[in-house]
Amino acid sequence: MVLSEMLLLIAAAAGSFAISASAGLGGSLLLVPSLMVILGPKEGVVMAALLLAANNVAKVVAYRRTLPIRKSLIVVVPTMIGAYLGATLLARAPESWVVTAVVASLAASLVAEAVSGSTKRQVGAPLLAGAAGITSGFSGTSGPLKGVAVRGLGLDRRFTVGAATLASLAGDVTKTLTFAGEGLLGMRQLGLAAAMIPLMIGGTMLGYRFNGRLGDSGYTKWFWVVIGAYSLRLLGVLPS
Repeated sequence: MVLSEMLLLIAAAAGSFAISASAGLGGSLLLVPSLMVILGPKEGVVMAALLLAANNVAKVVAYRRTLPIRKSLIVVVPTMIGAYLGATLLARAPESWVVTAVVASLAASLVAEAVSGSTKRQVGAPLLAGAAGITSGFSGTSGPLKGVAVRGLGLDRRFTVGAATLASLAGDVTKTLTFAGEGLLGMRQLGLAAAMIPLMIGGTMLGYRFNGRLGDSGYTKWFWVVIGAYSLRLLGVLPS
């Protein structure tokens, strides 16, 4: 890895960890495409899963007082199942189908929230979470669907981030263990993850403080900014 690649990785990782801690999601937005460019598609997805799983441990510590464990189960369990299926089968649906389904789900959720004035969509949350896990398993990115699924629980700002953290941790650990079982993780990847621990801690602290300053209305706007960035990347407007 040359110096320019290392600097790109450090910048992408630091930004990813901070965004993820502030919004509850968004870690893969910068990290996955950067790692795919540096390491190649398959190793990039595997490395991203390992780094994001480790970073979610830091987020669990930061949000330990606002982890809605019981309420999160309806998104955590489907996320784990979906992540296992996606990582094991390595299935790839036609990209146009995936993009259409994800963008349509996001648009429907945003309209439903605007019309009803409520974020609660607990009936659809497990389905979105399962789809998020599958998408994450074979592409490394689940942010949009996972974010909307967690938001559908109707929790306040801190608990929303806590629920997203639990779902992310479950999905990324499931993927990491699956990849390890397939022999895709070795000492090189583990060493790189260990070197990133200071960035994880610093990025999580920065994101946690930023979340505290947002307030509920500010968090809602920030949440949809992150979701919008995911959508632009899916549509090819942003590099991936």
